[in-house]
Amino acid sequence: MGKSKEILAIATREIGYHEGAGKHNKYGEWFGMDYVAWCMEFVQWVYAQAEIPLPYKTPSCGELLRWYRANQPECISETPVEGCIVIFDFPNTQYSTDHTGIFVKKTDMKITTIDGNTTGGNDSNGGWVQQRTRSLSYANPTYIIPKGLDDMDVSKLSNEDCYEILLKANEYAASLATPQWMKPELDEAVKAGITDGTRPLAMCMRGEASIMCKRAAQK
Repeated sequence: MGKSKEILAIATREIGYHEGAGKHNKYGEWFGMDYVAWCMEFVQWVYAQAEIPLPYKTPSCGELLRWYRANQPECISETPVEGCIVIFDFPNTQYSTDHTGIFVKKTDMKITTIDGNTTGGNDSNGGWVQQRTRSLSYANPTYIIPKGLDDMDVSKLSNEDCYEILLKANEYAASLATPQWMKPELDEAVKAGITDGTRPLAMCMRGEASIMCKRAAQK
């Protein structure tokens, strides 16, 4: 299991947790600053459980984002990945960093996260751990991908994980343009009917290779 999936698994197990009297909660107790707004403490706790503690320990969404902008700006991304940190900027509030959560998925219009200290009636101070889906225009998210999030122990990958990685690598290879050194002979192969010339840098299955070899032998 990669760290991204581990982060999501840890956060998912916390869904349904609710703070106690006076806003007491186990994340604030762990952090050392209990009885306060705890959305960032929840995120810090989840990352610590996955053994990739965040490099800056703060209960403030704004302070964490400022730290990353000043010290590791390469970790701020326009493209989220599973388990990354989402900083929200809700409309009509006095802050530009209102809340935080852990990224689950995104569509063209909506974003889904797992958040601490939230609820449908109060996005950023609702007292629950919940999975929330909000419109992107409302959430106005900024994504932080901490170092180590995408690290994985290859020895623990399942066959399905390996196959998914292979497919993604092949998709990328298939999108690459034909290099100049390959074009003359590739064009000859296309003219001879051995291959259609598409996806020249993609991986070739044994069946495809066998068919092309047979076509070449027949020519």
